[in-house]
Amino acid sequence: MNWQAMRAIYKFEMARTRRTLLQSVLAPVISTSLYFVVFGSAIGGYIPQVEGVSYGAFIVPGLIMLNLLTQSVANATFAIFFPKFSRTIYEVLSAPISHFEIVASYVGAAATKAIMLSLIILATATLFVPLRIEHPLWMLFFLVLTALTFSLLGFILGIWADNFEKLQLVPLLVITPLTFLGGSFYSIDMLPPLWRTVSLFNPVVYLVSGFRWSFYGSADVAVGVSIGMALLFLAVFIVIVMWMFRTGYRLKP
Repeated sequence: MNWQAMRAIYKFEMARTRRTLLQSVLAPVISTSLYFVVFGSAIGGYIPQVEGVSYGAFIVPGLIMLNLLTQSVANATFAIFFPKFSRTIYEVLSAPISHFEIVASYVGAAATKAIMLSLIILATATLFVPLRIEHPLWMLFFLVLTALTFSLLGFILGIWADNFEKLQLVPLLVITPLTFLGGSFYSIDMLPPLWRTVSLFNPVVYLVSGFRWSFYGSADVAVGVSIGMALLFLAVFIVIVMWMFRTGYRLKP
């Protein structure tokens, strides 16, 4: 493997975060803190506890997952779109580096940034509500698995998009609504039977449920099912990326 080339791409992407620290780190932390103030204080006054956990603490995993999904997709999307837009991607494709190494570098950097920001938000959450993490290793597992999976999705979207409008289309109209309707701020067990069944068709439900289980030991969906669904999403996105490189979809001039 061409570790030197992979390291160069990875370091460049990580350096881009340092150059945009206000937008990449501070803005998400402030917006998440506002969620705690608005949802935790306002709604928490009407819903003291959910599944034996204070409402403020209950929404922490959902808020972290909301941030993780959006940041993973955004980081990877912009990382591959701008080289494609400026046509410098052809230099990368012609370099002595395999397709796997290209994807691993871009996706690895995007996932790393999303995980680091999620851990910062987790630390920030402790300033607002008392937290406990019953299964810390599983929490890290869900964190890494979700970041890699949705960074791959972002990579796919970055290749697919041929203008800035399409770049924001899926994150704004698909990812964010699915996350808000995926049990980030409530338990789907609180819904009427019909809507609970409908919610099970939302893939984000499984990610939020599994991640929340790692904190409090309770879940809307069986943990094994959550892990299986997350691995399924990862496998599907890997297959799509392989097809894109094999066919040269929107990568060849």
